[in-house]
Amino acid sequence: MSDNDSQQENDVLSIKSRFVRGRNMLYAKADFGPLFVDYYLHLKDNDLKLAADLDDRLKEALALFSLHCISRPRNDILAWTVNFQEPLVNVFLAGDTGTGDVVGRIYDEGVKEAKENSFYQDLVRLNREPHRSVVGFQGGSMIHAVEEFYRRSEQRPAKFFRLEPDVFAIVAAHPDYDEDWFDTLTTEDVRGIEATEEVVDLETRFVRWHCGCNQNRILGALAPTFLADPEGLFLGEELIEVNCPRCAGKHRISREMLEAYVADQ
Repeated sequence: MSDNDSQQENDVLSIKSRFVRGRNMLYAKADFGPLFVDYYLHLKDNDLKLAADLDDRLKEALALFSLHCISRPRNDILAWTVNFQEPLVNVFLAGDTGTGDVVGRIYDEGVKEAKENSFYQDLVRLNREPHRSVVGFQGGSMIHAVEEFYRRSEQRPAKFFRLEPDVFAIVAAHPDYDEDWFDTLTTEDVRGIEATEEVVDLETRFVRWHCGCNQNRILGALAPTFLADPEGLFLGEELIEVNCPRCAGKHRISREMLEAYVADQ
């Protein structure tokens, strides 16, 4: 095994999907501690800070989104935007089920006020038109928001559980599932599911914190604005700091960088 292969294995979190026989359910559980470590390293590298409540909300969202991704087909590119009115924030997640990449951030400035919370999923699949689903929900719980999205938009219901601070699980219905068992499922039931139910392995999928943003992509995104109104973009400064819309990573861009990029196109 090469050093690169070893590094890639260390950078990913494996999540095993299982099938609950007799209940017709998909079940998956993972300790997301390693993913959260990479998330915190990203915050440190970019000198980013979140209030404790928003930090926990984003970590929970990353775990739920990752479980959602590993239960989807391998050719999905997904994005969630979960709008909460109290506190007024947007939680954004993006992922690729083919590569296992997941990333996220919280917007706590410039968020529009509305009558209710909203859950948006944007889905892109090869050779198909992009699809957006929108669901309203009540309350401030991320788990409730995701379960409401499943109930009203997905073709199958699912329940999510926080078993320990960094351990999360999904139980998602397959056709002809045991509705009574599913409806009464508790956190304690899920903690003991591998001892009380017949659970068989399906597949192992991987997730990792990875955005893919880089200086060239940021330059490409800024180029149209620079061409239309360079002074309005830089406001008399020679250097601006741009945050990636997917991960909030910081990129410092100079006027000379943009001039050179535009000249090369």
